[in-house]
Amino acid sequence: MSSVIGKIREGSLEAPTRHPLDWRSPDFHDQDKLFAELHRVFDICHGCRRCVSLCGAFPTLFDLIDEGRTGELDGVDKADYWRVVDHCYLCDMCYMTKCPYVPPHEWNVDFPHLMLRAKAVKFRKGEVRLRDKLLSSTDALGKFAGIPIVTRAVNTVNHTRPARAALEQSLGVDARAWLPDFATKKFRSAARPATAPEVRDGERTPGKVALFATCYINYNEPGIGHDLVAVLEHNGIPWTLVEKESCCGMPKLEQGDLESVARLKETNIPRLARLAREGYAILTGVPSCTLMFKQELPLMFPEDADVQAVKAAMWDPFDYLAARRRDGLLRTDFRNALGKVSYHVPCHARVQNIGRKTEELLKSIPGTEVTTIERCSGHAGTYGVKKEFHAMSMKIGKPVFKQMHEAGPDVISSDCPLGGHHIAQGIAENHRATPPLAHPLTLLRKAYGI
Repeated sequence: MSSVIGKIREGSLEAPTRHPLDWRSPDFHDQDKLFAELHRVFDICHGCRRCVSLCGAFPTLFDLIDEGRTGELDGVDKADYWRVVDHCYLCDMCYMTKCPYVPPHEWNVDFPHLMLRAKAVKFRKGEVRLRDKLLSSTDALGKFAGIPIVTRAVNTVNHTRPARAALEQSLGVDARAWLPDFATKKFRSAARPATAPEVRDGERTPGKVALFATCYINYNEPGIGHDLVAVLEHNGIPWTLVEKESCCGMPKLEQGDLESVARLKETNIPRLARLAREGYAILTGVPSCTLMFKQELPLMFPEDADVQAVKAAMWDPFDYLAARRRDGLLRTDFRNALGKVSYHVPCHARVQNIGRKTEELLKSIPGTEVTTIERCSGHAGTYGVKKEFHAMSMKIGKPVFKQMHEAGPDVISSDCPLGGHHIAQGIAENHRATPPLAHPLTLLRKAYGI
C-alpha cells in the first residue's frame, strides 16, 4: 500500500469512459500477466477502500490483506486472489459509482473487467463447475419449458424440501434460495404481433418496437412480456418479435465463457441489426439483457458495425416509454391507483445511465406513492443461488430488504425479475412480511386497467 499512498491524488473529474475489451489478445489469457494486473489494482483498492460496502469481493480482499502476515498485499498468497474473483458478479457498481481511478484517470482501474478477464482465464483452464455451466445454459434449460410433464416435475422440485436438499448436495444449488419455475407456455409461443399503423408524422421517439423476449421472460415469466405488449398496444405502438433469438450472453459472460458469448452474438446480432436499420426501437424486459447489447458486446466487438447499430437502437422499456411521454405520445388515461410502491433500481439498470425512468413513470400515475431504493439486492444472476454464496447474497441485500419493508408498501417491485424475487424472499425472512411482488410493467398495465 505504501507505493499507492505516495501517489494518491484526487480522482479524475471527467466522466468515466470504458476501453474496449482486448479479449482476443494472447496476453488477455496469460495468467502471469493477469496476476501482475490483479496485484496492481488490488494494491490501489487497498489504499482506497471506498467500495467496501458494495459486494463480497472487496471485503474478501481487505480481510485477506488485514489478516495476512504483513498487513499489506504482499502478505497475501496469490492463489487467494481467486477468492476475490469468485465474489465479483460484474454488477459494475464499483466502476460507475465509487471508484475515482477509472479511465480516463491515469491509473486506469476497471475492476469489473479485470474480474471478467480473471474469470475467462479460469474458464479456459477448465476450472468451472458443472453447476455453473448448467445454470448459464439458459437456452438449453429453457427447452423444457412448456412441456407439461417436465414443467410440473421441475416446478415440484423447486418447492419440495427433500428434492431441494438433494439438488444442493449434488450440484451446490442452495436449498434455501428462490428458484424460478418454468412457464407452462413460452412467451414467444403465445405472443402475436399487433397490426397497428406505421409511424405517425412528427414522432420523435421511434414509433415501432421489436421485442427481444429474453430467456427469463420466454421460459419463466411470460406474463411480464404480455404486460409489455398490452402497454404498447394500448398506446398504439406497432411491435414485432425478433424473428429468432438466443440468450443475450450475459450468463456466459459472468462465467468468463467469452467464446460462447461470441457464438450467441453471431445468432442475435444480424437479426437485431436489420431491425435497427429499419428504424425499430429494440426493447428487452430484463436490464441485464439490455446492458449486454448496450455495453458488453460493443466493448467486446468495437469494430463491428452491426453491434454498434444494435447498441444505438437498444432501449430499456421504461426509458422508451418515458421518452414517448416527453414527446407527448404516451397515453395518461390511468384508471387505477397503485398505492404505496417500494421500487428497487437494479444495478444493471443503473449502469445504463438512463436515470430513474421507471420511477418517473410510476410517479406520474395518480394515487401512487413510490419509495425508490438504489442499492444492490445481492441476487446477481446465479450468484445468489449458489450454496457457497447464498448467505453473502442475503447479507448484501439486507439493507434493501429493510428499506423496502419500512416504507410499508402495498406492493414491491424491481425491473430485474430475479432481483425482485430475491428481495421478496429477504423481506419474508427478515421481517415476517410478504408484500406482493409485481414487475413495474405489470404495475403499469394495472394502472391502465387493460
